[in-house]
Amino acid sequence: MRIEHANITVNNLDTSIAFYLRLMGGRVRWEGRTAAGQRAAHLGDDRSYLSLFEATQGGHASQDYSAVGFNHLGFEVDDLDAYRATLGEMNVEIKGEENYDPGRRLYFYDPDGIEIELVQY
Repeated sequence: MRIEHANITVNNLDTSIAFYLRLMGGRVRWEGRTAAGQRAAHLGDDRSYLSLFEATQGGHASQDYSAVGFNHLGFEVDDLDAYRATLGEMNVEIKGEENYDPGRRLYFYDPDGIEIELVQY
């Protein structure tokens, strides 16, 4: 078993597509409307992807990790320092860094307040 996709709801699909493609690379695998009529897109490759649904109501992700719900997305990277530079070019503020076995990590938020973790093993 493996994770095939994760699905998050965002305020602005176009903004989030640009953000995640710049961060992750990959491509738009599909873009269209869901069965309920929401704009949506799949970003990734032929084996796995990040699914983005555009919200029909505005909002911001909760960062209360003591409550039940989604916590954060984590991505493994080969060169954490290169991603740190890319985040700087994107004007993304790094919220935290950790260095403990088995790897180095940094944390930041996407445009909708969803926490992202990058880890280099």
